[in-house]
Amino acid sequence: MTSTAICPGSFDPITNGHLDIIHRAATMFDRLVVAVLRNTEKQCLFSIEDRVTLIRESLQGVPNVEVDAFDGLLVEYVRAKGARHILRGIRALSDFEYEFQMALMNRRLAPEVDTVFLMPREEYTYLSSRLVREVARLGGPVEGLVPAPVARLLKERMQP
Repeated sequence: MTSTAICPGSFDPITNGHLDIIHRAATMFDRLVVAVLRNTEKQCLFSIEDRVTLIRESLQGVPNVEVDAFDGLLVEYVRAKGARHILRGIRALSDFEYEFQMALMNRRLAPEVDTVFLMPREEYTYLSSRLVREVARLGGPVEGLVPAPVARLLKERMQP
C-alpha cells in the first residue's frame, strides 16, 4: 500500500520552514502532494501560478513530491488524490489551537483521513510567510528565509 499525504497551504511565499517540513515528510510518505490553496478571499502577493512554479523550482530533485493547486474543501481534495494523511506544520502553541480545530473538523468530515503534525527545526520556528512579505516590503534581506527562486522574485516585485 502506498502512503500519500497532502501538505496544504497558501505558501505566499514558501519559506525555508515550509521546505524543512516538506523534506522531512518526504522521507515518511511514499508520495507527498504540496497543495497550494486557491483562495479568492485572500489578497496574495504571488499568483497561484507563481506559487506553484516557485515551489516546484524549490523542490527540484525530491522525486516523491508533487505540487498542485486546489480550491474547495480540503478533505474532498485529499480523497480525490487517494491520500489518507494531511500534513500540517506547527511552529508554536498559537498555531496548535487553530490546527487542532481544523484537524477535528477534517476528522468529522472524513474520519478515514488523519492529520499529522510536524514541527520545524528550531531555526525556523519564528518564520512565517507573513513576516517574509513584511521584511521584503520594507526592503530587508530575505536570503536564508526563503529558497533562492523566491528571494529573486521578491526582490523583483518589491523594487521601488
